[in-house]
Amino acid sequence: MYYNSYSIGIIYKMAQNDRIILGIDPGTIVMGYGLIHIQNNVVKPLSIGVIKLDKLDDHALRLQKIFERTLAIIEEYKPDELAIEAQFFGKNVQSMLKLGRAQGVAIAAALSKKIPITEYSPKKIKMSITGNGNASKEQVAAMLIQILGIKKDDKYLDATDALGAALCHYYQNKKTDSAKKSYTGWKAFLTDNPKRKV
Repeated sequence: MYYNSYSIGIIYKMAQNDRIILGIDPGTIVMGYGLIHIQNNVVKPLSIGVIKLDKLDDHALRLQKIFERTLAIIEEYKPDELAIEAQFFGKNVQSMLKLGRAQGVAIAAALSKKIPITEYSPKKIKMSITGNGNASKEQVAAMLIQILGIKKDDKYLDATDALGAALCHYYQNKKTDSAKKSYTGWKAFLTDNPKRKV
């Protein structure tokens, strides 16, 4: 088992509106992860990488490594939330079962550190990043290169999928935050919502 990663920058959280989101693209052969840092609604990539498990023949050992490596990432970067890609439904039941176990182990690692989990379907992530729910891994990576300024590296397509999950989570919460916006008075409300005037 080995992993490749590159850190994009060292970030220190200094205010309450600072948060780090860990994204995971689960897999039993390759697991991708990516972290973003949000400060004052500015999103910056923090780290991106893959954990390769193909040299381990035993499925249980692969799950153990996923758990251990996820914990190590959490301990290193102290994420506030985890966004994880959900299973897609395929014809191969055995593959789905193994993928579900990998996902569950990564979730268990985060839960052991009391990190909130949100699950997103692959289509939701792709739609959120590219506007196309059927986009390829390459298209997701290309869009993330534009949005976050990460470097292009085809070895990291599972990692860019994970980074996409983290960014998707940020976008979804940004919508929720704006929906919960509070106002100081009726005039301020009407300024933001001119169609609500009677």
